[in-house]
Amino acid sequence: MKKKIFVCSPLRGDFERNRHIAELLCRIVALKGHIPLAPHVYFTRFLEDDNEFERDFGIDAGIELLKLCDEIWVFNFNEISEGMNLEIQVAKNKNIPIKMFETI
Repeated sequence: MKKKIFVCSPLRGDFERNRHIAELLCRIVALKGHIPLAPHVYFTRFLEDDNEFERDFGIDAGIELLKLCDEIWVFNFNEISEGMNLEIQVAKNKNIPIKMFETI
């Protein structure tokens, strides 16, 4: 059975670069035989991250997807953003296993 893996990585800052890295991380998860879920990749295709309402909606929807996952894989690259911290806290509260990765 394939695990649903929530991909947790930074988005803000160098937005395009970080989104590209998140896509590569999803590829890694998929090639390991799991189902990657990275709402920050998907939702930013049609929601504006600079619009507070749309950003909040995306974060809330992402949290709902996280609750459906078997694990969360955190790729922090020496940075845990505010959004990532929220996802980690939700995972802890829901007893979703957390795997930390310092590099790709």
